[in-house]
Amino acid sequence: MSVLVHVATALPDAARQPVLRRAAADAGARIAFLQGAEPTLVRVLDELQAEGVRELRLEPVSTDDLGYARSWVGRVAGHWHREQVDPPVIEFGDRTITGREAPLSSSAWDAPPDHRHHLLLCRGPRCSARGSDDTYRALVMALVETGLTDQDVLMAQTGCLFPCNHGPVAVVHPEGAWYGPVLPGDAARLVREHLAADRPLDDLRLPGSTVPTEGAS
Repeated sequence: MSVLVHVATALPDAARQPVLRRAAADAGARIAFLQGAEPTLVRVLDELQAEGVRELRLEPVSTDDLGYARSWVGRVAGHWHREQVDPPVIEFGDRTITGREAPLSSSAWDAPPDHRHHLLLCRGPRCSARGSDDTYRALVMALVETGLTDQDVLMAQTGCLFPCNHGPVAVVHPEGAWYGPVLPGDAARLVREHLAADRPLDDLRLPGSTVPTEGAS
């Protein structure tokens, strides 16, 4: 008998855990998360292997991009498959995981890319509930429209950044400038003024800043 595993692939899925867990229970499936929450896909595969399961099926349940889901669920499952002595049969979509999928490592991912600013946007539960998905899309659009590339702004989505009362929260490094709430309507100004012209937005900035380690140059 094949075991069904629902795989949540998007970082904001961590904020949807109750809904996803209920849906998995209703379907008689296990739930696994590709990022941002527990249990991870690798952990669920370990558990099923330990339980003696010999056949399972992975089904992405995120509302995120399906191309992303197909790529990364396949990579992670393939990585796990390669490390097993006698892995179970893993069906994923219209194919079977063989262990020959693209690896997790690549020479292109060996070092942080060069960049002027590092923009972190919170996608934790509270910020996600307050619309950080819309803020993310607005920031990406503003970066594209302003002509900024990864060498100008390396953007990353994160789990909880802690000053949750001000969500959605964003941080710009190396300045250590914390912003919130950053709404979709603030995105273009944040990109245009701070990230493109190095003029932080005082009206959007939160009190406090990143404190350098004593003795650091």
